[in-house]
Amino acid sequence: MLGRLTERAAERAAAARASAGSVRALERAAAAAPAPPSFKDALRRPEVAVVAEVKRRSPSKGAINPGLSAAAQALAYAEAGAAAVSVLTEPEDFGGSLADLEEARRAVRVPLLRKDFIVDDVQILEARAAGASAVLLIARALEPAVLPRLVASAHALSLDALVEVRDERELERALAAGSGVVGVNNRNLETLAIDAAVGDRLLPMVPRDWLALWESGVRDVEGVRRAATAGADAVLVGSALSASPDPRAAVRSLASVPKVPRG
Repeated sequence: MLGRLTERAAERAAAARASAGSVRALERAAAAAPAPPSFKDALRRPEVAVVAEVKRRSPSKGAINPGLSAAAQALAYAEAGAAAVSVLTEPEDFGGSLADLEEARRAVRVPLLRKDFIVDDVQILEARAAGASAVLLIARALEPAVLPRLVASAHALSLDALVEVRDERELERALAAGSGVVGVNNRNLETLAIDAAVGDRLLPMVPRDWLALWESGVRDVEGVRRAATAGADAVLVGSALSASPDPRAAVRSLASVPKVPRG
């Protein structure tokens, strides 16, 4: 699954580069875009921060909320106290787009994370031009030399880079890349199975001066408490919030769990 998603992402990135003048246009748009709010700063709070996701569908669950409005959903999340909003921009399996990111930016002032299968610097330019504060970089999807290069590209554009890991070796790579913020994904992107023991094991290994996110598997406040016990600064919650008939109440129910210091 992950290989197919990254291959398609590479094809889209190559198409963006091949369009006459598109990279130069993106560079101009990124340079002209207002400075985004800091994703990292938004996660520094006494409570476990909620990064609420705009998500229409997924390979694991199928249709979640096909008619979801990115702007309305982001606004509901922000009004309910979400620290940041994650916007899935992958079009084929998740039903997202860069237009969703742009609409969310017009609707809210909280930081936005571009969540996609990023394999090329041009996708980081796209994120900056569309109003993102941060990009997701999946360590397992990137060659060892590529990850630090993409982290540096994000930082050069005043974006934070959330580096996603699933094992100790990937965590070492994330720390060496110097992003300052790491996400532990409990979902295996090859099999789509969730194992919360991954977060329990890896989050305590994240240095205390870094920010650490617990990704996947949070459905209720008990899930947030488990993440807090492992030392999470934030939880990234997608399906449970996007599927909720009352996203404001759903976010509020998750957003008051105190942090537990790592280590």
